[in-house]
Amino acid sequence: MPLPTTGRYLHALHRRAPLVHCLTNLVAMNTSANILLALGASPAMLHAREEAGEFTALADALSINIGTLSPEFADAMLDTTRVARDNATPWVLDPVAVGATAYRQRLCAELMAHAPTLIRGNASEILCLNGIAGSGRGADSTAGADEARGAAVALAERQQCLVGVTGETDFITDGTHGVSVRGGHALMPRITTLGCGLSAAAAAFLSVADDSRESRLNAVAAAFGSFALAGARAAADAAGPGSFTAPFLDALYQLTPDDLERHMTLEVADVS
Repeated sequence: MPLPTTGRYLHALHRRAPLVHCLTNLVAMNTSANILLALGASPAMLHAREEAGEFTALADALSINIGTLSPEFADAMLDTTRVARDNATPWVLDPVAVGATAYRQRLCAELMAHAPTLIRGNASEILCLNGIAGSGRGADSTAGADEARGAAVALAERQQCLVGVTGETDFITDGTHGVSVRGGHALMPRITTLGCGLSAAAAAFLSVADDSRESRLNAVAAAFGSFALAGARAAADAAGPGSFTAPFLDALYQLTPDDLERHMTLEVADVS
C-alpha cells in the first residue's frame, strides 16, 4: 500500500469542527476535551444513561473509554455504542486495563459486538482482547508494541475494524494493511490520560473520513501522527511532565495539514 495522505484529514477536521461524544474515564474528561478543542473539534461528555444514547444520535463520532467503570456507566456505554452502530457513526473503543478484571473483559466483549470502528490500546490491552495471555499493570503496558502486532492483525480481521497499538512506535492495521507511526517523546507516558485523549482525537479524525478502509486507516494515521508531532515539539519547551501539557496543547492547536504531510514519520508495516 502507498503511504497515507494525512493532511487533508486535519484540514477537514478544522473545517467541519465535528461533535465528538466521549464517554471517557473521570480522570481523562478535562484532558480529552482540551485535546479535541485544540484540534478544532467540539467535545461533549454526557454520561447519564437517560440521555447518552439519545445524544449519540446527534454526534459525528463516539469515543468509549472504560477506565473508571460503574454499572451505570457501563450501561450508558452499551446504549451509546448500540446507537452508533445503528446510525453508522464511527466509534472508538479504548479498553483501559482490560486484563485487570473479569468485569472489564466481559464489558469489552459486549462492546465489541457493537462493531467499533477502531480499537486503540497499548500492547498488553490488545494482547488481552485478542485472547492472548498478557499481563498489564493498571493502564500501563508491560509488553512492547512489536509483541502485539500479530494480535492486532488478528483482532482487526476478526472484528472487521481498525486496531491501533500505541507504544514507542505506534502500529495501525485493518487486518490487511498496516502502518507504523514514529515520533512523540519519552515524557508522554509520564502524563496521565494522554492515551485517552488520543482515542478521542482518533474519533474526531474518523468522523471526517469516508467509509472505506483506506480512508479510515489514513485518518487514524493522521490522528496518531498529530500526537507524535505535537509531543516532539512540546518536549522542546518542557522541563518535565508538569511543564509538558500546555506546550502539547499549543502544538496540537498550531498543527497544519502541511505539517502532517511534510513532517510525520510513517512507514508501511508488514502484517504477514
